[in-house]
Amino acid sequence: MFENLSEKLEVAFKQLKGQGRITELNVAATVKDIRRALIDADVNFKIAKDFTDRIREKALGQKVLTAVSPGQLMVKIVQDELTQLMGGNETALNAKGNPAVILVAGLQGSGKTTFSGKLAHWLKSQKGFSPLLVAADVYRPAAIEQLNILGTQIGVDVFTVAGSLDPVNIARQAVAEAKSRNKNVVIVDTAGRLAIDETMMTEVANIKKAVEPQEILFVVDSMTGQDAVNTAKAFNDRLDFTGVVLTKLDGDTRGGAALSIKYTVNKPIKFVSSGEKMDTLDVFYPERMAQRILGMGDITSLVEKAQSQFDEEQARKLEKKIRKNQFDFEDFKQQLDQIRKMGNIKDLLGMIPGVGKSIKDIDISNDSFKGIEAMISSMTPFERANPDAIDQSRRKRIAKGSGKEIQEVNAFMKQFEQMKQMMKTMNKMPMGGMGLGKR
Repeated sequence: MFENLSEKLEVAFKQLKGQGRITELNVAATVKDIRRALIDADVNFKIAKDFTDRIREKALGQKVLTAVSPGQLMVKIVQDELTQLMGGNETALNAKGNPAVILVAGLQGSGKTTFSGKLAHWLKSQKGFSPLLVAADVYRPAAIEQLNILGTQIGVDVFTVAGSLDPVNIARQAVAEAKSRNKNVVIVDTAGRLAIDETMMTEVANIKKAVEPQEILFVVDSMTGQDAVNTAKAFNDRLDFTGVVLTKLDGDTRGGAALSIKYTVNKPIKFVSSGEKMDTLDVFYPERMAQRILGMGDITSLVEKAQSQFDEEQARKLEKKIRKNQFDFEDFKQQLDQIRKMGNIKDLLGMIPGVGKSIKDIDISNDSFKGIEAMISSMTPFERANPDAIDQSRRKRIAKGSGKEIQEVNAFMKQFEQMKQMMKTMNKMPMGGMGLGKR
C-alpha cells in the first residue's frame, strides 16, 4: 500500500545524507519533500502541514549526537510522528460481555460482510471465543448468502430470520439466541448504502440502541482515500463508533486513509484486512506500520505469524532430523505448507528489513512453490525419505511426472543439497547456529 510514499520519503531523507549537522535550511528542504509525499499519498493538506510542522520543530530542537547522523535522526523523528499520527499504541478489541456484541457498520462495498467473517474466525481461532454471526443486512439478499457461506467455511453459526425485514428485531433476537446457546460474542453485519443517507444512519443507530454493543466498528475501503476519511467522520458524528477497520490494503491505494483517519475522528484503527481469505486479518499496530512505511520491515509481525503456525512437537522432530543430517523432501514439503499458511509470500518477505524495497517490482506469488511441490509429489515415499538415492533415472521419471524439464529437477536437487549442507554447518556452530544444535 505504501510503496510510493516509502520511496518519496527515502528521497526526502537524502537531503540530509552526508550533512554534518541539522540546519534550518536542510530541514526546510526535507520537510517540504515529506509534506509533498504525504499529500501525494492522499493525506489532507492540513494534516500533512501539522505533521511536518511538528517534525520541523522537533528536528531544530535536537542536538545531534556524534553517533547519530542528521539523516538517521530525521528518520527517527518521522517514525515517532507517524506512529502518533496513526494512533500511538494498538487498541485492544473489547469482547467482554454476556455476550459481547460487536456492531459492524459502513458503506456498501467496503467489505463489511467479509470482515465480519474474518473477525469471527480470528476470535474463534486466536482468542478461543464462541462467536455467532448475525445477518442483519436484509436489503441485499447476497449478503445473507455470503455470510452463510463464510460461516460454513470457518465453522461459525450464522443467525438469520427468514422473511424478516426488521434488522433491529433480528439483532435483538440474535443476542437472546446467543445467550441461550452459550455464545459469548455476537457479530452483527449491518446493511450499507452506496452513499450516506438518513435511512441507513437511523437504522444503524436503532440497532445500536437495541443491543447496546461493546464495540461499533466502522469498516472503510482504504482504496477510497480521502473520501474514506470524510465518510468516517459522518458515521462517527452519528454513531460515535469505537474503532476503524481498514480493508483492501492489498489494493492499489496511496495510504491516505490509514494516515488521516485517526487524526480526523480521534478513534483508533483496530484491524487491517487484505484479500478474501478468512485468515488475512491483522491487529493494527501503529508503530509497526510506521516502520514498514520507512523501509524498516516488521520482524515482530513476521515472528508472530510464524509462531501462529508453529507446531512444537513437529519442530522437535525436525530439529532431531536436522541434527542427524536426515532432513528429507517430506520435511521440506511440510515447511513449505507452514510458510504458505502464514500468508502472502511477498508480504512476508516485505517484513524483513531492507528486503521490501528490493522485491517491490518482482512478482512473487504463493504459486511460486507449485513447481517444487509438483516435483516432490512425483517422488515415491522411498525417494522423499532418501534424497541421496535419487539417481539420474529417477530424476527423469520425476521430471516427466511433474511436467518439468530434467534441468529444473537437477537444479532443485542441487539447491536442496546446498540447503542440507548449510543446515549441517549451522548445527556445528556454538548453540547450533540458529538454536538447532545440542543444548
